[in-house]
Amino acid sequence: MGKKLLLEHINVPGIQSLEVYRKMGGYASVEKAIKTMSPDEIVEEVKKSGLRGRGGAGFPTGMKWSFLAKPVGVPRYLVCNADESEPGTFKDRYLMEKIPHALIEGMITSSFALGANTSYIYIRGEYFYVSRILERAIEEAYAAGWLGKNILGSGYDLDLYVQVGGGAYICGEETALLESLEGKRGNPRIKPPFPAVKGLYDCPTVVNNVETIAAVVPIVNHGGDEYAKIGIGKSTGTKLISAGGNINKPGVYEIELGVSVEEFIFSDEYCGGIPDGRKLKACVPGGSSVPILPADLLLKTSTGENRLMSYESLSEGGFATGSMLGSGGFIVYDERACIVRSTWNYSRFYHHESCGQCSPCREGTSWMEKILHRLEYGHGRSEDIDLLWDIQRKIEGNTICPLGDAAAWPVAAAIRHFRHEFEYHAKYPDKVKDTKHTPPPMPARVAVG
Repeated sequence: MGKKLLLEHINVPGIQSLEVYRKMGGYASVEKAIKTMSPDEIVEEVKKSGLRGRGGAGFPTGMKWSFLAKPVGVPRYLVCNADESEPGTFKDRYLMEKIPHALIEGMITSSFALGANTSYIYIRGEYFYVSRILERAIEEAYAAGWLGKNILGSGYDLDLYVQVGGGAYICGEETALLESLEGKRGNPRIKPPFPAVKGLYDCPTVVNNVETIAAVVPIVNHGGDEYAKIGIGKSTGTKLISAGGNINKPGVYEIELGVSVEEFIFSDEYCGGIPDGRKLKACVPGGSSVPILPADLLLKTSTGENRLMSYESLSEGGFATGSMLGSGGFIVYDERACIVRSTWNYSRFYHHESCGQCSPCREGTSWMEKILHRLEYGHGRSEDIDLLWDIQRKIEGNTICPLGDAAAWPVAAAIRHFRHEFEYHAKYPDKVKDTKHTPPPMPARVAVG
């Protein structure tokens, strides 16, 4: 059984309440931070821990905190990105719903470290019921003196607010989130300047994911060095994984980074294997925006090593033979899955969610969705495959924010690894009109390099 840092008390009755959460050791990090540590010491512990952003980018959290500008007389803000809109990802919702005080404790400790006296939790609009859970927990924290004026008699003040988002995927991008939080349309900003210099209300701002902020609690409690002992290499600590698709036990799992992908999929401790003994075909390991990997490259790297659940191992080989850990939205496909249909479904989502600010994304996502639709419904042509490849190539890297990349990467990887399925759709249109058609068998892989 792997070590649990965030979900250790998930099944304790009443853990949503402050009373029970305190009995389980809750808010100890706030006491330790405010009473015995300076803000700079907390930032240093986060650096030592090796904690990387758990929202998808995997950027070192302590380094991000150290970039925060500190002009005299200018307020600083901490904003929690709870706009969990990546298809296949639901671990932040689970954490907020089951243990809301874990996030609030992390917000207080992190805000103190950053010198923020006002902080926000920007939560996905569809998570409205979860926002109510957070608001009740915040009220409890205010009543108990963990929020408000002069916390623990230290002279440190903090106000914490929950802001429900507008229901747009693009608001998961940090600058679009800040625009929305200011009451404007959630269009991404051109960077630089970065939020650490000019963020919310043009003031220095740190934007971190829910899981990232919650992870600050065990780091402060146990020390950055102890946290760094968990995991493997530069992938330290634990990670929440949202596991779904064709597995026996879908759900949220907390893993020690470095567990093998094979163990995660097939062991009873985690996903429990694939139903009815069907074969593993492919997996999207980090949410819909990361490249899909066929079974052989998912379980083994291109050099024959076991693929691990870590930032480095999943990305080994680049996008030619690797993928990304991303947000941890782990979607498993068995042998019945049609990759063309799945890719069309993702493209339909990204077309719908594009803010329209950049023409490569606005027009390109529409074209990809239309082409994939006709391939899937028996109206495709063989030249559509190369056209799709050309369109995704012209979107990637040519937009203000990463949504264009997120739309292009799934298409590129699907063609790269499953081109035979696209060719089958173009060659046998009558066979694929039925959405329950059987996909063609995977051909023998050509040796890489």
